[in-house]
Amino acid sequence: MANLADEYGTDVEFYVKALTTTIHADTRTGAPAALHDLLEQLGLKHHEYPAGAPLYIWHTVPDDLAADEKKRLASRALPALHLAGYKVNCSPDVFDEAAFQQAAHEARAHTAPPLATQPGTGPLLLAPRTSPAHLVRPFVRPRLGPGPHAPLDSRRNP
Repeated sequence: MANLADEYGTDVEFYVKALTTTIHADTRTGAPAALHDLLEQLGLKHHEYPAGAPLYIWHTVPDDLAADEKKRLASRALPALHLAGYKVNCSPDVFDEAAFQQAAHEARAHTAPPLATQPGTGPLLLAPRTSPAHLVRPFVRPRLGPGPHAPLDSRRNP
């Protein structure tokens, strides 16, 4: 079994498995349990081979969803993974711009710095101690020839 996350040097690779409609999320070999847990929290199903002592672990978007909903679920997972510090690629045939933008907006609102009030000055916006990760539209690489997909790097700013 090919592991696209290992091949492309990412933490997670979202793509449609060839000759199917199944959206896969490959994770790099030795990925932390926190990454697998986050993918499950985001609605993806955990798979491993062989069972019990896995050599290969991957996730899929549930097959019982409609095709558009599968794409939305995968695209909505990208900002959360990015904010958690993971390098994520998503093939263009999986990426849903509107779902990504909505999830990115919600993530920004959820991670906004708190408001504080000082006597006589009204509300003040506190600057974060470290610069927050900026969510930008993922960079779409052109197709480079035959293959399952052209990766999309969510850490690059076009």
